[in-house]
Amino acid sequence: MEGVPSPSHDPGQPASLTPSNRMVELYEASVDFTAGAIGGVACTFVGQPFDTIKVKMQTYPQLYRSSMHCLKDTVGREGARGLFEGTTPALAAIVGETACLFMCYGLCQKAVCQVVGIKHERDLSNVQKAFSGSCAAFFSSLVLCPTELIKCRMQAMSEIMSTSDSVIKKVGPWQVTKDLIRKDGPLGLFQGLTSTWLREMPGYFAFFFGYEMSKTLLTPPGKTKEDLSFARLTVAGGIAGASLWIAIYPIDVVKSRIQVQSLVGKMPGFLPTLTKMLKVEGVSSLFSGVYPCILRAFPANAAMLLAYEVSRSWMRNHRPHWIDQY
Repeated sequence: MEGVPSPSHDPGQPASLTPSNRMVELYEASVDFTAGAIGGVACTFVGQPFDTIKVKMQTYPQLYRSSMHCLKDTVGREGARGLFEGTTPALAAIVGETACLFMCYGLCQKAVCQVVGIKHERDLSNVQKAFSGSCAAFFSSLVLCPTELIKCRMQAMSEIMSTSDSVIKKVGPWQVTKDLIRKDGPLGLFQGLTSTWLREMPGYFAFFFGYEMSKTLLTPPGKTKEDLSFARLTVAGGIAGASLWIAIYPIDVVKSRIQVQSLVGKMPGFLPTLTKMLKVEGVSSLFSGVYPCILRAFPANAAMLLAYEVSRSWMRNHRPHWIDQY
């Protein structure tokens, strides 16, 4: 089966661009943005139930003996719908993040090419591509943090209600957002931003390195990465997702704890929260919910990257003729 191109810009594009080529680059950036959004939709619906269990285990580990206990309790109290609590902000979070991430990934690859004196993105090493992904994650985190904050609070709402001394009503994502801004101001939407950066930047280094290295290893002799079948791309995407979460899971636990528990009282920053967790709950608290996370990571990221690659390939192959005539 014919494969699809790697998530980088057309390797035939030179560093110095004419006005026509600039229009092509602008179009390709919009393609990366759109394809990233499509990938985010696929990732959300495949991975949301696993993500809900992960957040509950991370933020209220004392309530659940295991991931299976959390799953049974959630379905028993809230029904299957409880596994999809927070889907709307999750969709906004992941779609916004992946659209921004993949657009910035292409732009950061070009910047790295200029810095190291390489003409084509295809000639970047796997490490250089991973570094580009890490830089792109800095910008995508600005989109991700506010929406993920709302998502985490929605997912852990029933636990917040059962453990808080104050009266907290279960409300929708829009009301959660309004209450947050009313209480903490617009900057309250960025609670956990530092820990989001600490998670996303090294995480996406591992993600893109795992993806590109997997594609390198899965490429048959005499072929290129562009010739990979959908099945091989799916495997590479799953490995990329697992690589990301294995690398940064403890940081994600601290981030979720800050974002969720700030609803019932102002939480300290990243290091104080980490120190308190280690002192009170031990090292094991940093790995609460790791199993549903890894179970989610492989299929969700495989779906995301496959959807991204396929949609991106289609849009590039159906580029309007007027783009080249601009």
